[in-house]
Amino acid sequence: MTSHVQAAHAACPLPETGFDCDFQGRFAAVETYLAGRPGTVGIVVRDRVTGAVWRNGHAEDLTWTASTIKLAMVVDLFVRSRERKIHLSPADLRAIDAMLHSSDDESATALWSKFGGRDHLAFNNAFPAFGMTSLKPQPGFGKVFPYWGFQKCTASDLERLISYVLTDLPAADRRAIVDRMRTVGPNQQWGLWAAGPAARPGVKAGWSDEEGGSVMNSVGFVGPDERYTVAIMNNLAGRGGQEDGRTTVSEVARMLFDGRF
Repeated sequence: MTSHVQAAHAACPLPETGFDCDFQGRFAAVETYLAGRPGTVGIVVRDRVTGAVWRNGHAEDLTWTASTIKLAMVVDLFVRSRERKIHLSPADLRAIDAMLHSSDDESATALWSKFGGRDHLAFNNAFPAFGMTSLKPQPGFGKVFPYWGFQKCTASDLERLISYVLTDLPAADRRAIVDRMRTVGPNQQWGLWAAGPAARPGVKAGWSDEEGGSVMNSVGFVGPDERYTVAIMNNLAGRGGQEDGRTTVSEVARMLFDGRF
């Protein structure tokens, strides 16, 4: 390999992704960074303008969703409401807002109970239509099954979900979700939030201590006109705690997007 070709390869290490050389270098740097961090991290980045996609080697790992599934719940409730299959009361709308703004668990449980159906399957039956085709509810964790709090999916599922929000939802519903994701409360201002204010990120975070260890997840969008959809799922696997995961996921977002906008 000549020095010229070597230099081009170093600058553009992942041409198969379809991203420009700057992004390719960032992806490679992220992989190097993650090699020294606890647990595993699944990542998907999509450019909605060009169609380019980067998935790392853990993008298809089944990981506890934690509260990222609340975004899927909101999508389903809006879809069913628009189809006149359910009626969302002012209290329901406040609960939806609380789930997006501060990831409120009590609101999620109330909505799951009210709109989940007698067999609790209504939400899970709908989720694949929003791209969450690998989602699997996990049995053995309580009297209600399936339950929003005990499910696993992949980073690819979450990226398809946020792509559905930005591409397939009616404009009014899309704006409601996008606006709330851009103005989340302090407890969700990490992960993709670390892309920085110039990136105008929108975030739904998920964090929990699960069977097998902590998970720290972040899904959302970055850039002008929500150009980039991103999902990051950190399964600490007992090798670190929530603060370790928060640091990892936030640093990945910073490395991917800092200075791009």
